Amino acid sequence: MIYERISPAVFLSRPNRFIARVLLEGQETVVHVKNTGRCRELLLPGTTVYVQDNRRPDRKTAYDLIAVQKGERLINMDANAPNAVFGEWLRAGGPGFVPDLVRPETVHGDSRFDFYYEYRLRRCFVEVKGVTLEENGVVRFPDAPTERGVKHLRGLIRCVREGYDAAAVFVIQTKDVSCFEPNRRTHPAFADALAEASEAGVRLLALDCQVTPDSLCIADPVPIHLV
Repeated sequence: MIYERISPAVFLSRPNRFIARVLLEGQETVVHVKNTGRCRELLLPGTTVYVQDNRRPDRKTAYDLIAVQKGERLINMDANAPNAVFGEWLRAGGPGFVPDLVRPETVHGDSRFDFYYEYRLRRCFVEVKGVTLEENGVVRFPDAPTERGVKHLRGLIRCVREGYDAAAVFVIQTKDVSCFEPNRRTHPAFADALAEASEAGVRLLALDCQVTPDSLCIADPVPIHLV
């Protein structure tokens, strides 16, 4: 995916989950944060960030925060991006085939999954999670407890039991990481549910991304360590 109208800025503060104050072209500006996760290790005062002019006169904030520089590593933190790039990757044949049907935001039972696709006799529900938490090359999800994430995994297990294929996909919004792990320290219930899902036949996939200030593209599979 390609972003337009991207500008560098300096992060100053984050008054709440939804907005941040940045120094943009020498002027303090309030921007929308497109990720309600904690992201405490990313949004540090003085850090270079990249913002997009959203050209929306109806919005209180004229800019959206898209990416952040963490040392030499660039991390995309747009919460809408993982679904977008996974959809592009899936439709382009990323998994090794081009699906006959791809349908986003599909309800099954009491769950709404990010994608449903069909390929020949395969019918598959997919839940996508974006990953921005990185430490020494290891990426983890979630960065805060997510009961919703546990519910999605339980839903995928039910899909497998009903005869569907099911997958949990972790889109890592940076490149050159060593492995993905569930964040047991932050949310042990999610780590347990992920292990249970794997044992039940839910396919687990972690994919890293090529990231620039104005683009994001799925690149390569990353090893998954269930801990």
